[in-house]
Amino acid sequence: MLEALWKLSAGAQAEAVRRGEVAAVALVESHLARIAEVNPQMNAVTQLLAERALEAAAATDRRRAAGEESGPLAGVPFTVKESTPVEGVPTTFGVPRFRDLVAAADALPVARLRAAGAIPIGHSNMPTLVLAGVHSRSELFGDTANPWDGRRTPGGSSGGDGVAVATGMAALGLGSDAGGSVRIPAQFCGVAALKPTTGRFPSDQRVLSPDDVGPASQLLVTDGPLARRVGDLKLAYDVLAGTDPRDPRAVPVPAYGEPLPAPVRVAVVPDPGGHGVHPSVRAAVERAAEALRHAGYEVCDVPDVPRLDEALDAYGRLTVTEFAPAWPAVRTLLGAGGDRYISYAMERTPPASADELVALMGTWLGIRRSWAEFLDAYPLVLGPVFTEPPFEPGLESRDRAGRDRVATGMRLCTVTSFVGVPAVAVPTGVADGLPTGVQIVGRAFREDLCLAAAQAIEDRMGVLAPVDPAEPDPAGVPDS
Repeated sequence: MLEALWKLSAGAQAEAVRRGEVAAVALVESHLARIAEVNPQMNAVTQLLAERALEAAAATDRRRAAGEESGPLAGVPFTVKESTPVEGVPTTFGVPRFRDLVAAADALPVARLRAAGAIPIGHSNMPTLVLAGVHSRSELFGDTANPWDGRRTPGGSSGGDGVAVATGMAALGLGSDAGGSVRIPAQFCGVAALKPTTGRFPSDQRVLSPDDVGPASQLLVTDGPLARRVGDLKLAYDVLAGTDPRDPRAVPVPAYGEPLPAPVRVAVVPDPGGHGVHPSVRAAVERAAEALRHAGYEVCDVPDVPRLDEALDAYGRLTVTEFAPAWPAVRTLLGAGGDRYISYAMERTPPASADELVALMGTWLGIRRSWAEFLDAYPLVLGPVFTEPPFEPGLESRDRAGRDRVATGMRLCTVTSFVGVPAVAVPTGVADGLPTGVQIVGRAFREDLCLAAAQAIEDRMGVLAPVDPAEPDPAGVPDS
């Protein structure tokens, strides 16, 4: 039984601990054994918290033995992205200079998961400083491999969490998303992920400085869970949603809205913006549409989502403008070649002037209005996460053409982060030996609608993980 515990869903793990069928210590030991087995090949878990996790599990078992009620995630191990603080552990961002930056307290989402009984088992890898690209390679910890094919990237920036969850090293991963950073690893690794509405989960991004970050960083970045099953995403969502006085951006909106009249309309957009989509990705969207149709949704083919190219341009201008003053200092932390991904973007998109920035803020609001009107007619949108299969590591940093190709591939993720609406990535099967997936985008603060639709897809398409890592390719991973 010990060897099989890591294969269970997060919900099944917690239920077994709550009922006393499994000790939390045994559950953590099972995951530690799995990490020892596969992490040397995957390099997804960067800072293993074995002793701390076992102590937390023993405390869970003692509380249960004393008759205390266990939380909804009792004993469930989870990984935490290297950019998210865990008390007493360095928050390195994958940067050698930050290897001793020990966190004084848990980040708000880590604290919420802990309060629900979940146990941090390790930090997880990501691109250096979250800026070096889409492939999860950091200066401090090296490359993370895709468990399906070592010649492909696991995605990023929450790629370590995607791999850890896909291979059974953790039941849940806590990542963050400002343009696809939980959803892309979900598609590339064959798991599910939730990017919540801006303001749904409280957080505090003052990790490297006591000062608050600028408006783009405040409004684009959201924490988000990864899991093997949609039901486990729902468990994490129930725990993470809510307000906190430390985050005035968090909005006191009910986690579940009123049911919509049936059938719920779903806009299907397989090729956002008309920039092209790989046949396997289009086929994944078509399979998901059929699953939703079978589940009773009204599936509608629509020409496109609102103002996509305009939104992509505004996203780029705003983020570059906010980031430009710090770039000379930041680029020194990224290591050899680590600055190319951002440099290409800054060469293409110069910072805005003060007048242009004011106008861009108005454009931002106008695009959000257009999306609100679109989602009023179609409460859900079905489309690709990334419009290609998993690509080779370092493509986005190799040259400008590679950077543009990756930016184009993630365009629906980028625009939905810009608009601030929720999205759930869910697997749809396997094509040419690689996982496929789609995302369900919904109205603001209607994560419940996205999760329900994703569950309908999962019910028909099944789950892909956990998986054993593919045998390493003799040629190795291409240089990034």
